[in-house]
Amino acid sequence: MVREGKAGWQIAQANESLELFYKEVAPMSWAQRDWPPTPSSMELSDARPAAVIRPPLAERNHSWDGKSDQGELEKRWEPFLEEVRETLRSQRYAYRTEQSYLEWVRRFLLFVRPAQRSSLDRKSLEDYLNYLSLERRVAASTQNQALNAISFLYTQVLGMELGDLGEFLQARKKPRVPVVLSKVEAQRVLESLPESWRLMGQVLYGTGMRLMELLRLRVKDVDFERNQIVIRGGKGDKDRITMLPESLKGALGAHLKRVRILWEADSREGYGEVYLPEALSRKYSNASREWGWQWVFPSRSKSIDPRSGKLRRHHVQETALQRAMKAGVRVSGISKPATCHTLRHSFATHLLEAGYDIRTVQDLLGHKDVSTTMIYTHVLNKPGIAVRSPLD
Repeated sequence: MVREGKAGWQIAQANESLELFYKEVAPMSWAQRDWPPTPSSMELSDARPAAVIRPPLAERNHSWDGKSDQGELEKRWEPFLEEVRETLRSQRYAYRTEQSYLEWVRRFLLFVRPAQRSSLDRKSLEDYLNYLSLERRVAASTQNQALNAISFLYTQVLGMELGDLGEFLQARKKPRVPVVLSKVEAQRVLESLPESWRLMGQVLYGTGMRLMELLRLRVKDVDFERNQIVIRGGKGDKDRITMLPESLKGALGAHLKRVRILWEADSREGYGEVYLPEALSRKYSNASREWGWQWVFPSRSKSIDPRSGKLRRHHVQETALQRAMKAGVRVSGISKPATCHTLRHSFATHLLEAGYDIRTVQDLLGHKDVSTTMIYTHVLNKPGIAVRSPLD
């Protein structure tokens, strides 16, 4: 390969790709003999980090017992995954976090294929993070999620201090301008939602809540007298207060009357108990059967609690509201890829447009750092307002 016009790391990357292709994908007899090692990016350095040392493809695909069946691998590690699950629950991690961490640990084990627990070291973690970045090309947030899950595995389950993880390739976090609906577009989308979902969409847009904050809302946290909603255990397990839109008080009050009738019927049948975190259920033993602790938006049907095994009515599933939102956007004729979270973006943007200061918006959104809220300040310097196009 001619080096002229090509950086050293590009040559090394191309060589490695061709080696893998002719050895693993389209095997050729001439490619199976021993060749001189591919030059590393260190040797051909042109403003590129050193080559990532990761296990060859053939090594990643073999199991510790000579078998390649993924089901057998997962079955062998099930006791270990159960240990991870018990550790997560003992430290009171949320159920969704538990599921996410377990899935990342499972993927990590299938990548490393360790012979035993002691085979898991810092190098294994670095190799996996590099694999996610270079081969899977995952987003920075996805790589960080994997790092958090596997760091938990190492520190809390294996009792290993990770220290400096070395120079693994971090996925770059690219700045993105959020999708935002105009006030007219937001109204069109909300009006296009099916009637049974419209109130939930209106609360999202009117309060700036996240999707799961809305679904986990309890009756006791809606304060009609003070026109406010208390959001409990939001992102980062933080509480905050947001406004209760005056225009929604009537519809929300009528909705809660219907929910109470449903709850009373469930109670008569012995199913009026609602999920509470273990600490709360121990402290307030009867709270799970009280009206104030019930979900504001309960599911239409009962289901088995995956932790306790009890049959009871959970809150609405997020996927159901997401599907309704997608259908509403389609019916409204709006071409923007709007989701439930777009209503939160629109809430913040419209408040800034109305002249509210960014610190107030930060508190309402529950952002830890104002820099996170600053992404919405794009509305303050929109082209066509502060700057006039030369075409005009």
